[in-house]
Amino acid sequence: MSTPNNNKQNKFFYGWVIVAACLLIQAIPFGVAANLPPTFTNYVVNGEGFSYASFTLIFTIGTIVSAVCSPFIGKIFTKVNVKLLFIIGAILVGGGFMLYSLAGNKLFAYYIIAALVQVGNAIVSAIGVPTLINAWFKFNKGIALGIAFCGGGIGNIILQTLAGKWLTDPNIGYKGAYFRFGLIALIGTLLIAIFLVRLPKSADELAANKPKKKLEGQEDVAHHVSWGYTMGETTKMPQFWLIAASFIFIGFYVSGFALQFIPYFQSLEQQKILLISSATLASMFGLFSIFGNVFGGVLFDKLGLSKSFILAGILVVLAGLCLLFVGKINVLGYVFTVAFGISMFSYVMGPSYMTGALFGDRDYGAILGFIQLFFAAGFAIGTPIFSLILEKAGWAMAWTSSVIFAVIAYAGLLTASLSILKMNKENNVQETKRIS
Repeated sequence: MSTPNNNKQNKFFYGWVIVAACLLIQAIPFGVAANLPPTFTNYVVNGEGFSYASFTLIFTIGTIVSAVCSPFIGKIFTKVNVKLLFIIGAILVGGGFMLYSLAGNKLFAYYIIAALVQVGNAIVSAIGVPTLINAWFKFNKGIALGIAFCGGGIGNIILQTLAGKWLTDPNIGYKGAYFRFGLIALIGTLLIAIFLVRLPKSADELAANKPKKKLEGQEDVAHHVSWGYTMGETTKMPQFWLIAASFIFIGFYVSGFALQFIPYFQSLEQQKILLISSATLASMFGLFSIFGNVFGGVLFDKLGLSKSFILAGILVVLAGLCLLFVGKINVLGYVFTVAFGISMFSYVMGPSYMTGALFGDRDYGAILGFIQLFFAAGFAIGTPIFSLILEKAGWAMAWTSSVIFAVIAYAGLLTASLSILKMNKENNVQETKRIS
């Protein structure tokens, strides 16, 4: 005979519908806003007569504006209905992308539109997706984040295929492609926002998601206790600023590894030093980055925060060593794609998972947005730093500097995470910082 408790445990957990919704958000609006714009660059530059440097400023402007707005967007999530915010984000992303088709030869219009699109992207993806997952999952949060963030890679495969067809079709061109992709993002995100997105209505809904064992950073949430530091309390912690500094250094090494490894492999291939196709390695990296998100989510859930960061740091250092010696040992090209592809979980979902585990729910979105601001700053600054080192000292020194940046970053994250976890346990924050 089943008991009421058994019936509650067997109740379907709506959080997995939220995961599916978040996967679709990463595949559609995020994919359109973040993955597609570089594909349009050459077509727009040639069609409108812009210089490459002036047009590609849209990426810098979009990144800076969304990063600066992220802490404020995160704060708004605590005050405004989440469904309404996602509808606003849908209009900014989809409607903004459609506006590109009308920008013509007005370069300044592209800059304004890029800012609007990326603010919308921050609402629905950078802040919206982690906020939803954090609200629904006290357990299996890593797996949930991993599945959700897979959507970006999966969607990119489909979107890039469509882009290749539409951009090369003279009857559609880049203006028609802008409009079509914007319409897809608008309609798709509105449907997701209206019919799927919502926050938990009661503690009973969360009770359907039960842990198999207690996890590091989640030792006392068996009853789905909601707790958290305020933004003001968080910024008074020296450990928080160590985390912020660490994500600047993560931005440094990511801007080198992620943006430069394909040109590096291509140059080695042209010199007949690398006998493996650079296109093959790029495709493998894409596949392992998708796998890395799910695998990383499992790692966070099974190993906890600090051990997962240790493993990510080891993988990044291994990836850097592969780049240093791939010219002599070509097979290291394959090792690089595996190591760096999997390690991406540390900065793709790491901030989202870490914010909830260390600082709780109270000002989750604002704290997450603040951390992402430092990563964006590091990424923006890291690109010219890498280019300068490359110009003055060559590829070997550039890769070596990136490895050093990674070691500094993960040493800082590990130190800060362990310190805050210890402090939280000693202060019993689940009770002292409980949200009533």
